[in-house]
Amino acid sequence: MIRRKEQTMFKFNIQLFANEIKTTDVAPGISVDFASRIASNIKELQRILGITAPKPMSVGTAINLYKITRINNPAQVAEGVVIPLTEIKKEIDRTIQLPLNKWRKQSTAEAIQKSGRAVAINETDQKLEKLIRKEIKTSFFTTLASGTGTATAQNDGIQGAMADTWAKLAETFEDEDVTPVYFASQQDVAKYLGAKDVSMQTVFGWSYIENFLGLGNTFITPNLTAGTVIGTAAENLNMAYVPMSSGEVADAFDMTVDESGLVGIHHSIASDNASIESLIMSGVVFYPERIDGVVKCAITDANANSSSDSGSDSDSGSDSDSGSDSGTGA
Repeated sequence: MIRRKEQTMFKFNIQLFANEIKTTDVAPGISVDFASRIASNIKELQRILGITAPKPMSVGTAINLYKITRINNPAQVAEGVVIPLTEIKKEIDRTIQLPLNKWRKQSTAEAIQKSGRAVAINETDQKLEKLIRKEIKTSFFTTLASGTGTATAQNDGIQGAMADTWAKLAETFEDEDVTPVYFASQQDVAKYLGAKDVSMQTVFGWSYIENFLGLGNTFITPNLTAGTVIGTAAENLNMAYVPMSSGEVADAFDMTVDESGLVGIHHSIASDNASIESLIMSGVVFYPERIDGVVKCAITDANANSSSDSGSDSDSGSDSDSGSDSGTGA
């Protein structure tokens, strides 16, 4: 009688192994902290700007910026008469694309040996955080500076420019319940403030004054050239982002994110040069829906005008004296 030996089959729990090797991030705690911190900063800026519904989009999505033109303004008609159409034209002024921005930096073995792994990696990540903030702000202000709305200041100084910007915004967004926000350079605000006691707050590396001059929140930034105030309605501002918590890129690079998915980060060992690499990806843009709803106003300076006039008077007086001396000599 031939007996066959029973073969024992060992079943591998594939899911168990998948869970154990789910992340290849060599510093997951630091990654979580970084993603949460910078996402919180972006969300705070979003809140201060009055943006309530950020829009998730795919990489490369075309974002249209519009301008609105009222074609006619028909008069009211009598009873039973055909009511003429009110024509309002909304057309694309320009298009921007939602990018996927990438940053990479390394913490060397020497830095890790000297300061410890956590400190060395955090120092590297903090430098990248500043770059991310700068690029988001630069992109935003480049778009704002291309606004097509204009106002003319009737009075001198930043208060005059802001007042007329407010008036132009009220005209542009007529019959809409909007909240004005303003952007000005540090030099222009400093000229007005002088010794005045004004409380400033900071968000995303920007200083801002709540309800400045009673007109609205005002962001103070070196990204703007001195001499111009920019204003728009908070309701005109939008935020779009590439979700880093899902999709092929997030899966392929094993990105660590917080619940917002605004920023993804991954730390890995680079054995070829003995370092730990920080890879960060994000696609966040702030933009105005209506480009004609962004109003720019030049600041006039009474002191500059008076200095110029004084110089002209001085030159004129010099010529007169010269003529008088000439006459006496004759």
